[in-house]
Amino acid sequence: MSSNPWPELSYAAWSETNATLHLWTQIVGKIRLARTPWLNHGWQVALYVTTSGLTTSPIPDGARSFEISFDLVHHHLEIAVSDGQSRRIPLQPMSVANFYTAVFAALDSVGIEIRIDERPSEIPNAIPFSRDREHAAYDRLYVERFGQVLRQCDRVFKKFRSGFLGKSSPVHFFWGSFDLAVTRFSGRPAPAFTGQAPGLRQDVMQEAYSHEVSSAGFWPGGANSDAAFYSYAYPAPPGFKEYPVRPQGSFFSESLGEYLLPYAQVRAAKDPEAELLSFLQSTYAAAADCGKWERASLECALGVPAVPRGRAS
Repeated sequence: MSSNPWPELSYAAWSETNATLHLWTQIVGKIRLARTPWLNHGWQVALYVTTSGLTTSPIPDGARSFEISFDLVHHHLEIAVSDGQSRRIPLQPMSVANFYTAVFAALDSVGIEIRIDERPSEIPNAIPFSRDREHAAYDRLYVERFGQVLRQCDRVFKKFRSGFLGKSSPVHFFWGSFDLAVTRFSGRPAPAFTGQAPGLRQDVMQEAYSHEVSSAGFWPGGANSDAAFYSYAYPAPPGFKEYPVRPQGSFFSESLGEYLLPYAQVRAAKDPEAELLSFLQSTYAAAADCGKWERASLECALGVPAVPRGRAS
């Protein structure tokens, strides 16, 4: 494990592993999707950061429940069932097809029968899981670094979330887009969402953006971008992209329609947490001020451990 709390995470150095791990998380996420009752904005599909990686949290299976967890420290996938059964699959160089087979064989061995849609979500021209022998990389060093970055982001995002009294999402990991996110809501409905993503139904997208949001998160990078923090508003109000956000070095991407702050800048900062919080707060302010949110009734001071908010006057 890296001794740096914010380790280097150049996308080019682990792009093949990134792609493979992305698809593995989609298989596990779709298992949760198949069994978990629908929540507003599709929140029931997300994974959650743990001390060692990512987990589904308990998934119903009749009177039982089970949980699937990626341990990115000890490098295994664990399936734990409430009746005491468990199965463990080593995480190592392995094709998506072989991972898919191993996961469903393990589920079958503990009496859990599930079918999922094999088509990956939010990935153009994707190969169905059971036929994908192209993606098979697993670099332990960069997987560990990725897990460490997720833990750091989860901590700071949760601190940021504590400063909002209005409706807010959990800090959760979306396996479709492969990013960790936290979202604030103004409380007002939004116009019907017209954007599209490969492998996602339009009604799913429209429910996800049914209300005005300011959403921020961490994305580990892609073909045209290194790891970065992002923040966007839906709908983007007039003046949003011209707002004076902080810190210096953050910028509005016209192609993506969102603000970006390079992860490399945060990890190099004297105080990475303060650098990131500055970005989260100022980009939220851009959405809230330009969108005329009722900020006085929605916001509060950042939370302090063991100290209640107190009764409103």
